[in-house]
Amino acid sequence: MISFQSVTKLYGIVNGVNDVKMEIGTGAYGLLGPNGSGKTTLINLITGQLRPTIGSVSVFGEDPWGKQQMLSRIGLCPAVDVLYSNVSAFEWVNYQTRLIGYPWSEAKKRTENALSMLGMADAMHRQIGGYSLGMRQRTKLAQAIAHEPDLLILDEPFNGLDPIGRQQMTAFLREYVEKGKSVILASHVLHEVEEIQPTLLLLSNGRLLAQGSPKEIRDVMASGGEVSELEDSDEELATGPSPVRSQRSVEVFIRCNDNYLLAQRLMTNSRLRFVQLSEDESELSVGTSQADELLQLLPKIAASENLRFYEFRSADGSLDDLFSSLMKMHRGES
Repeated sequence: MISFQSVTKLYGIVNGVNDVKMEIGTGAYGLLGPNGSGKTTLINLITGQLRPTIGSVSVFGEDPWGKQQMLSRIGLCPAVDVLYSNVSAFEWVNYQTRLIGYPWSEAKKRTENALSMLGMADAMHRQIGGYSLGMRQRTKLAQAIAHEPDLLILDEPFNGLDPIGRQQMTAFLREYVEKGKSVILASHVLHEVEEIQPTLLLLSNGRLLAQGSPKEIRDVMASGGEVSELEDSDEELATGPSPVRSQRSVEVFIRCNDNYLLAQRLMTNSRLRFVQLSEDESELSVGTSQADELLQLLPKIAASENLRFYEFRSADGSLDDLFSSLMKMHRGES
């Protein structure tokens, strides 16, 4: 669906994106990265609002620059707010839909369906200036989906939505993907991105750090894989073994019926980097570069000491931890 061939976009001497190589097919994608990482530049290159300084971009097999017919297959919900306060949501969405090429009657039908689907049926003829932030967000999404695009691109779509609205947005995006459509979701709210079960595209300083599911990325990280391998791959990550640059330390948190005894037993293992008991002895943290060996050791200790385990978790259990760990690997800090 989308191909980036060694794409670099320069703003003067500043890199917007730097030597990005990726091939992605249909499905759900989470575009993650801190402010200034290149997410908006990447979106603008996909939608043909920017041209690469170096390299080439292909969307649905075509260069998106100036291809109006091809761009009608894309729906964009930008991060910027709706500025036309003196028109109604119906007027704004209808106008955008007609620009794509639909006649008035078809555009009217699609506009009403999109706004109603997003809970705006009772408010669609009121002026946008009187809307809450969440209602304006729904209006932006309505214009992006009214023409039922094959690819829906959303930049921070959860901004301004209350918990119910966020849940409805997540359910809508899941259903959209299940219909065979594709979604690219750029967001800082990482747990909400994870809710749509996407392939991750992790960006930092204009470079693509990794591409793959959370599990695939964690597997490569756990095996000590090269971060450069993730950057240079033209395909989604494989889960097989990868070249080892350095052994990465993993922190594991454990709770059992006798954490003090477990700590004593583990401290005799010289291959562990550290064993630390919390002040109230309610939890044990263990640092190791040999997670597989630790997993094999714990059942043996449990059997010999009659221990019962209640919890076993890694610090890399969330997307926040995953992204933070990947950034450390990229900088050579672990």
